Amino acid sequence: MMRGLNTTVRKLRNEVFKEIAALGFQENKEHLNDDIEAIPYKMVNDETTYRESVYRARAVVRERLRLAMGLSLRPENKPVHLTAGLEDSNISEKYYEPPLMQVIPSACEACEENMYEVSNMCKGCLAHPCVEVCPKGAVSMRKGRSFIDQEKCIKCGKCKAVCPYDAIAKKERPCAKACGVGAIGSDNCGRAEIQNDKCVSCGMCMVHCPFGAISDKSQIFQLAKSLKEGNEIIAEVAPAFVGQFGDNITARNLKAALKEMGFSDFYEVALGADIGAIAEAHHYVDKVTTGELPFLLTSCCPSWAMLAKKYFPDIVDQVSEELTPMVATARTIKKEHPNAKVVFIGPCASKKLEAMRTTVRSDVDFVITFEELQAMFDAMEIDLTEYEAESSFHNATGAGRGYAVSGGVAKAIEDCIAEYYPEVEVKIQHAEGLAECKKMLSLAKVGRLNGHLVEGMGCPGGCVAGAGTNIPIAKAQKKVETFVSGSSRKVPPKELKEIELK
Repeated sequence: MMRGLNTTVRKLRNEVFKEIAALGFQENKEHLNDDIEAIPYKMVNDETTYRESVYRARAVVRERLRLAMGLSLRPENKPVHLTAGLEDSNISEKYYEPPLMQVIPSACEACEENMYEVSNMCKGCLAHPCVEVCPKGAVSMRKGRSFIDQEKCIKCGKCKAVCPYDAIAKKERPCAKACGVGAIGSDNCGRAEIQNDKCVSCGMCMVHCPFGAISDKSQIFQLAKSLKEGNEIIAEVAPAFVGQFGDNITARNLKAALKEMGFSDFYEVALGADIGAIAEAHHYVDKVTTGELPFLLTSCCPSWAMLAKKYFPDIVDQVSEELTPMVATARTIKKEHPNAKVVFIGPCASKKLEAMRTTVRSDVDFVITFEELQAMFDAMEIDLTEYEAESSFHNATGAGRGYAVSGGVAKAIEDCIAEYYPEVEVKIQHAEGLAECKKMLSLAKVGRLNGHLVEGMGCPGGCVAGAGTNIPIAKAQKKVETFVSGSSRKVPPKELKEIELK
């Protein structure tokens, strides 16, 4: 609904990120605390307030600043200074600490949970079908209009379905509606609360909250600090980048702008996707078609993989053990540049947690989103149109670049199988959005998808719909489609060397 729109919430996020990035690039340890304390007053005053009062607006900005520094929110029941814990975050090796997604209490409007309500569109019609269809007698006529008794209502929606004037509205908490795993509950004040045992950190609650009450943690301060210190830092850029920084911004522009910011080299994450696609093709042919495995689940989307492991532990062995494109690319970089720090730049919030998992060494030191990178460009006043590198990206194929959209992972693997195992028939299923992913995994669990390669994407639309993107989803999908079709090679070579897991 709001994706790609330059809303007040988006402007506020950008301003916070920009201020924190600027502190990282220009850090003065002696004045750091004071500089952070000054930001809420710089951003919010009598002329530029985001809410009904400057005091509440500043309170929200303060908590946003903490999250942007990689810190957790402060508790509401005891005094904690704004910069408490700053010393632990004022390092270039800072990793994300769960929970990643957090609700800012002072920003939450305590939206009503699921309920049906009669609007002023009601004409009080003679037929009043809403009354007739209600199985619990919760709908009645009062003062010539329909009325719903919330204590009796079971929220079946039958009244809304039959109203000829569409006068009955279904009211839902936007963040809860966007959450495909039902991880949004309420605290004792009626405000949204994330149940971390259910959450898979996709970030859909964050992008659908119209009050900007949910935010994730960031590493932009730590990355800016490391760049300022002159460390060897290499960027790996996800294929969903096309179009994210402007209609006419090419890979050449992005590479040159990153060089200006202080990065020493650049890789396509699609290179790691190519490695994964050919490895998965071999895996499917060797394991699934022979019956050794009933089906194969992709693993490149961390929210999808986390969903499978949390909610469907019985089939977790069918989740691919191949490295994700982010990790495979980082592993490649570290082999060539062992002393470098690797930064994943992409659309995804849950990649922030994937980078710190201990089961498989990620070799990723920082994860930032396209949204956060744009704020870093803004902090350094870098206009991407003014920079252009001598060369573009030329080291990945259309298969790997297609990973950015829903269905792209399965298609890449299918294309590789068609190229190198033409005698093998491939059965494909894919789901997008966590609610649909749960349905797909349920089918797999009961044996309905045996023999299939199953792709899951936590965000509806795929990676281009990630929580850290800048442009509308449909527009991003078209940009990626053009990027893929313009690739000089369709699929990676059959012998593409796999990266070791350990």
